[in-house]
Amino acid sequence: MTVRIGHLSTFYHTSILLMADKTTAERLGAETEWILMGTGPDLVGAIGRGELEIAYIGLPPALVGISGGVPIVCVAGGHEEGTVAIGRVEDSGYPEHRDLGAVLGQYEGERIGVPGKGSIHDVILADALARHGLTGKIDIVNFRWADMVTEALAEGNVRAAFGTPALAVSARRYARCKIIWPPNLLWPENPSYGILARKEFVEAAPELLKSFLLLHEEATKRIREVPGEAASTIAKFVSVVESDFVLEAISVSPRYCAALTPGFIDCTMRFAGAMKSLGYIERIPGMEEVFDSSFINEVHGPGEHYSKGINKGGL
Repeated sequence: MTVRIGHLSTFYHTSILLMADKTTAERLGAETEWILMGTGPDLVGAIGRGELEIAYIGLPPALVGISGGVPIVCVAGGHEEGTVAIGRVEDSGYPEHRDLGAVLGQYEGERIGVPGKGSIHDVILADALARHGLTGKIDIVNFRWADMVTEALAEGNVRAAFGTPALAVSARRYARCKIIWPPNLLWPENPSYGILARKEFVEAAPELLKSFLLLHEEATKRIREVPGEAASTIAKFVSVVESDFVLEAISVSPRYCAALTPGFIDCTMRFAGAMKSLGYIERIPGMEEVFDSSFINEVHGPGEHYSKGINKGGL
């Protein structure tokens, strides 16, 4: 069979490394079709239509789908704390200010750009504005592709942005921006992305899914242990950025692992509560609806690697 795998353009997802590896299909024991989409909600919709077996998705879009009856389940982790707040170099930020409300307050009457509605970045931004009494006082502008956010920052169409570490690096290099609030302080252990699978595929091809998760686990280990080599492979494959750009993006939030840890799961379920209060979902799905840890527990084994960061000697 052919396994259709949906992914984003995010550099630090293992999708790029697996696409670059010519042995992936052979080791998986099946042909692969890699399908690029713009946002997590796009990927959830594609799985719901039966167009994908597996996808790399942030957990908030997955929660929207699951709460609405899309037959998908999270079978592995991948990265934590992948949302960064970005502003202009002259703006106030951390560590000068230790209060996120004060940092965001400087943008009253302004526009903050963020990838697609319902993405993890969008939810984190909306939640931050709500917690600090700024809902409706700052306009949220959603973009279909992350590259469009950098362009909007450079052209002055938005004053600040929430997005991926790669967006932070791009904005620093091309739009005179800086990180105004670091990823580890927004939502500690937040589920940047996980591996989501269509339930029908999980039930029909468990050994194939397990083989894919083994490759995913090996690729997360590669990012952690030899980040310089991984960045070089990624840059060569995508051919639009240099390896130093990829390495900088990898280093902004260096929490890579395939495990579904208690922290990853608990944070996801707290996200579900926040999303219901913000109106993204009508009901909070049960943990057993969202996660199936059995496959990754067998592949990964006990413990986690998120907290270990990346090997500085491998830079």
